[in-house]
Amino acid sequence: MLLNISSSPISHRNPYFLSNLNNPTSYFPRRSKTHLSKSYLFPSLPTLSNQSLKNKVSFGNKRFPDGERIDFRSRALPGIDLGSFESVLEATAVLTAIIVVHESGHFLAASLQGIHVSKFAIGFGPILAKFDFNNVEYSLRAFPLGGFVGFPDNDPDSEIPIDDENLLKNRPTLDRSIVVSAGIIANVIFAYAIIFVQVLSVGLPVQEAFPGVLVPEVKTFSAAYRDGLLSGDVILSVDGTELSKTGPDAVSKVVDIVKRNPKSNVLFRIERGNKDLDIQVTPDKNFDGTGKIGVQLSPNVRFTKVKPRNIPEAFRFAGKEFMGLSTNVLDGLKQTFFNFSQTASKVAGPVAIIAVGAEVARSNIDGLYQFAALLNINLAVINLLPLPALDGGTLALILLEAVRGGRKLPVEVEQGIMSSGIMLVIFLGLFLIVKDTLSLDFIKEML
Repeated sequence: MLLNISSSPISHRNPYFLSNLNNPTSYFPRRSKTHLSKSYLFPSLPTLSNQSLKNKVSFGNKRFPDGERIDFRSRALPGIDLGSFESVLEATAVLTAIIVVHESGHFLAASLQGIHVSKFAIGFGPILAKFDFNNVEYSLRAFPLGGFVGFPDNDPDSEIPIDDENLLKNRPTLDRSIVVSAGIIANVIFAYAIIFVQVLSVGLPVQEAFPGVLVPEVKTFSAAYRDGLLSGDVILSVDGTELSKTGPDAVSKVVDIVKRNPKSNVLFRIERGNKDLDIQVTPDKNFDGTGKIGVQLSPNVRFTKVKPRNIPEAFRFAGKEFMGLSTNVLDGLKQTFFNFSQTASKVAGPVAIIAVGAEVARSNIDGLYQFAALLNINLAVINLLPLPALDGGTLALILLEAVRGGRKLPVEVEQGIMSSGIMLVIFLGLFLIVKDTLSLDFIKEML
């Protein structure tokens, strides 16, 4: 599954605030048993500018002399930072909740139709805890990166006759389609519910953009710290390049100039309070040969919160926000597929998605709402793709069966199609886990 994250509310839609987060999801049939399983192993984070995936993404509030600005912390130059253990747990809890909702959709769609279900698992690997209820094994497993719903269709240990009409494989194509698509529908509903709660509880932020790029944080002992940049500074120009108020473009200009000039002086014109200053910063050389100065950057914006006056207006706000976020997800997905040669290097894995979520969790509640909503929307959209190991791939096989007049593909062919997708997902997962881990700040400092 690909997960594209964009945090900007409908009132100030801007694809920069949260980069896209992609996450391939898979079915993992377990030997002879039928499973609807998901692996949330491989989110990718293709940015909407030329900045690489090493950037951190989050929200936070910071007060400055000229008013309140939102700190989106969208462009941390050094790398991926997991932050505090508590924030990591919060991000993991959000991801786990989304997994539970998705798998519950499959489970409820089967149970309400009277289809036999044998297992409901959150996570993969060794079982940490389990209990049985109504002939279903519920389990929590060691690696909370996915989950699965198990069906006893071909389980040799099952006492259910193979011709039982309530086995999933023996149900009509419509019944099976409902079960397979129910996880997608559950995530869509959950995403809307999250946005609706956000609208009622904290409102939607409305922003006004100003020229320049905000520096929310300067790392101690970094090049920026050494040469005099301070948290709260607004960068107006870099080496004579004026920075407009276009958000991601302005930030990308700063990032690109810094990366191109390791060990070379870069002239920053900054606004500090009511004064404009010129400061020369000499970027340090990163391990990959690019420059870094150790700051976090965000668009220079001020924001206010807008709350609905009544319930109908709350539904209207939530609907517009949901459609706006969904549009961003689709745009990010389109960019990923049609510009894959440019975005392939920006694919990230579970470490990156947890890092993004942890950064959001350390900041304000607004970001956490939209982080969760976007993960749900991404999971729903990408699972509709007719690819092996996705819900859409299974739906495509069911549709093909219907077109063939109810004749299923040979078992060997169907297993070959699904197995190829699973092997690709596993390979990508291992590669991206290593890649993301090496991008962590503390790992990079040790190398």
